[in-house]
Amino acid sequence: MKKGGFLERCLTATLPPIAAALMWSVYHLNRCEVLDEEQVDILRREGRGVILSFWHEQLFLMVLGYHGPGGRALVSGSRDGELLARTMTFFGLGVVRGSSRRGGQAAFREMVQFGKGPLDLIITPDGPTGPRRELKDGIVELARITGRPVVPLCFVSSRGHRFASWDRFVLPYPFGRGVYAYGEAIRYLPGEAIESFKGRIQAAMDANEARAIARLESYGLRAV
Repeated sequence: MKKGGFLERCLTATLPPIAAALMWSVYHLNRCEVLDEEQVDILRREGRGVILSFWHEQLFLMVLGYHGPGGRALVSGSRDGELLARTMTFFGLGVVRGSSRRGGQAAFREMVQFGKGPLDLIITPDGPTGPRRELKDGIVELARITGRPVVPLCFVSSRGHRFASWDRFVLPYPFGRGVYAYGEAIRYLPGEAIESFKGRIQAAMDANEARAIARLESYGLRAV
């Protein structure tokens, strides 16, 4: 047995529960609120679920701002993706593994199939490797084929650290204040140009984050 293989298996088994416990701890040691989640509940009652879209950098506590009927998150097929996928199981979320570099077509088909049911679809449209805050075409095609609205979701925190990674990943600290915000639902219009739809999603995500930041600022706080 290769030593590297054994170490990798140990990390794969031990890191996800540790990460889940850390996420729970940081969340409960912060004062968090959720803006406009009720509009998503209305959309769900009208029919099928939604496509939730948030930036990769805000991933750490995002699952704890989700209170829907269950979902399938698109997660990279990489080793890091395996750790994330296992961590998500502690919060009751399923995953679909794949990215533009590995298993992307099969993952997309699987997401489309889930889109026929009641579960929400969850995507970081700039993941897993960027460029930062640049939407890929996958979310646009998923919305077009499934007919589901794209709902921007964001999380901003008053305390934390930004890493010097491609996405400038945010690790929130305890004893701060956090704001989750659900934005305006964006639907694909029949015959609409892909770039037009992509631009509307981008604008809605930017506006939603600006609203969450403004909420923090109303308390005299600044977002990390």
